[in-house]
Amino acid sequence: MDLKLTPQMEAFRAEVRDFLESHRDAWQAVTAAERPREAAKAWQKLLIEHGYAARTIPKEYGGYGAEPDILKSRIIAETFIEMGAPRGLSGQGISMLVPTLLEVGSEEQKTRWIPPTLRGDIVWCQGYSEPGAGSDLASLQTKAVEDGEDFLISGQKIWTSTAHAADMIFCLVRTEPDAPKHEGISYILFPMTTPGIEVRPLTTMTGGAEFNEVFFTDVRVPKSAVVGGRGRGWFVANATLKHERGMLGDPNAAESRLKAILELMRTETVDGERLIDNPVLRDRAMQLQARVLAMKFNGLRVLTSQVTGEPAGLAAMIVKLQGCELNHQLAALAIDALGELGILYGDGPHLRAKGTWQWNYMFDLGLIIGGGTAQIQKNIISERGLGMPREPSAKTK
Repeated sequence: MDLKLTPQMEAFRAEVRDFLESHRDAWQAVTAAERPREAAKAWQKLLIEHGYAARTIPKEYGGYGAEPDILKSRIIAETFIEMGAPRGLSGQGISMLVPTLLEVGSEEQKTRWIPPTLRGDIVWCQGYSEPGAGSDLASLQTKAVEDGEDFLISGQKIWTSTAHAADMIFCLVRTEPDAPKHEGISYILFPMTTPGIEVRPLTTMTGGAEFNEVFFTDVRVPKSAVVGGRGRGWFVANATLKHERGMLGDPNAAESRLKAILELMRTETVDGERLIDNPVLRDRAMQLQARVLAMKFNGLRVLTSQVTGEPAGLAAMIVKLQGCELNHQLAALAIDALGELGILYGDGPHLRAKGTWQWNYMFDLGLIIGGGTAQIQKNIISERGLGMPREPSAKTK
């Protein structure tokens, strides 16, 4: 197999490089700005205009409108990684809700919510887990009671990432209490400013409060806010989870992290010796590099399945599992390589990368545990060979 790029693809790579070179000030401002969110939104706008973000999302929904092209997508990712440029905004709205709405949302929902989400004007959070419904999410108890053309929502969610900063929530609620647990759920969108919502931050071992408890007391939401049809929330939720696995196991993010570690090992020294010249550390870096490459090519396999419309099967199921574990081990290598500086946390003159490695190490461990322990996921994949979510069959109804 000839994996060399054609002259046309090489020309496209040069085009991407030229774009990044000519807009270097714009993307470097994302990490240097005093108001990083505003700089990131300006960079996102520029990326969409040139087709480097929201590339295949139709223009009528605020995207660039290009046809899917696996090679061009890969070239864009590789060139951004090579030059150290940020890929633009991500998060639960852009990475999870937008593709879900493109799959199952109504035309009104697509035109109303996708464009401002892509621009970064709306921040979303995900209302899934509850105190008694974590691994068994379908047993959730947050209920929606009919009141004319509205629902009154009451209950509690937990581990709700970014709820304290979110403008909107996509939330699972039980609308059919007498239906089997997988079939009585609806997927609803509503503002976090709706009366009756209380958010309580949860401090994690990172020292931050990325997660929250969210309480709902008679929160009034119109029935038109249901996505995919009433009682079909379990199917819609699984579509979102498919995209969540891709977000948390993004091979491009892992490759960027590996690049940063290798740069750290080339520049940091111990007793005058570069870390990259230490055979033990270099061997660990090479092992992780091989795993990053494996993840990268598995990502291409998943991308191919999306373009062809064929189920990715196990290739998609392992993305989050492998991605979270790999990211945690990459951060562990950076901490070990830094030696006594690796145990620093918070702030100080000797802290490297503003403590990013230490924060990632603890946060990624939380993702491994929070998404279902790694061993449970491995057992499910091994024993059942799960594929993509499907509509409930007649036998299960």
